Amino acid sequence: MLFLSRSAAVRAASYRSSAVAFRRFNSDVAAFKGVKNAAGKYTVTLIEGDGIGTEISAAVKDIYAAAKVPIIWEPVDVTPILKDGRTAIPDAAIESVKRNFVALKGPLATPIGKGHVSLNLTLRRTFNLFANLRPCRSVVGYKTPYDGVDTVLIRENTEGEYSGIEHVVVDGVVQSIKLITRPACERVIRYAFQHALATGKPKVLVVHKASIMKMSDGLFLQTARDIAKEYPQIELGAELLDNTCLKIVTDPEPYKPVVMVMPNLYGDILSDLCSGLIGGLGLTPSGNMGDEVSIFEAVHGSAPDIAGKGLANPTALLLSSVMMLRHMKLNDYADKIENAVLSTIASGPENITGDLKGTANTARFTEEIIKRL
Repeated sequence: MLFLSRSAAVRAASYRSSAVAFRRFNSDVAAFKGVKNAAGKYTVTLIEGDGIGTEISAAVKDIYAAAKVPIIWEPVDVTPILKDGRTAIPDAAIESVKRNFVALKGPLATPIGKGHVSLNLTLRRTFNLFANLRPCRSVVGYKTPYDGVDTVLIRENTEGEYSGIEHVVVDGVVQSIKLITRPACERVIRYAFQHALATGKPKVLVVHKASIMKMSDGLFLQTARDIAKEYPQIELGAELLDNTCLKIVTDPEPYKPVVMVMPNLYGDILSDLCSGLIGGLGLTPSGNMGDEVSIFEAVHGSAPDIAGKGLANPTALLLSSVMMLRHMKLNDYADKIENAVLSTIASGPENITGDLKGTANTARFTEEIIKRL
């Protein structure tokens, strides 16, 4: 018989109770629920982040102002606090995100040595952001060993190995529990099928290790097979994680017509691998989708070593904001900003930042984007 520590047992119980809530999503999973104000604008919560976060957030605000995007930014402070011994974010920030239904987030660093867990993990848990959406497309003007990369990965964001349920069995032996529930599987897999429909991708590919974890990953895979019956126009495939990693770095071309969906840990690993195909996290947008709210973010670090020096590249946050605009159905503004960003990167080294092998500072890069709007 398995005995859990009290904290592990409480955490497991909270996941069981939350699983009931997972069943209430409708056919349009993670749809934006915000409404315009009397002036015809949406309010968006802005988490500027740490380190270079304030600089790249400023670039986004300048570009949005120039593009006349109908958005009012509502900056919030998410400096972590401890509530009942657990990391939390301030109530004012929580209320802002819930009120606006959407947020844009710069890079956040978790304070070291102060008892806090990851702020990014705290945000996902606070707002029950069940899916991480990570598209990776090759960027003209930044050459990598791979051409024409166009992958889409959807990662289950709330459980799996990252459930945080672990305890000491005896001295020197630690047990970590991988938690997978059918309701959470259903929600993220259905979101993957809907995303495939919305973006014209003909196939959903489940990436798994059910060959070894026959019950947990087996549940994820079987749930996908059940959900697939609701979407006869979308092909369902399945592939072992190690096989996918090998094949995608050998030739990413076959993954263009595919939406990949997978449990939490695999998605964490494979999403960064796909980012590496196009040049790194500085070019990669990301969105965390929830039933009620969604948070779009730059997934790279806060780079405190270059903060304040005008060297930061705002591309990842800008492209994440483009994802946000499409989520809000502001597609014309999304297209305008995306085209301006990509054409600036393609224009030459004098207009792009050092991490892209260019010579421009953040201000010059931002100005060049604004010129191309």
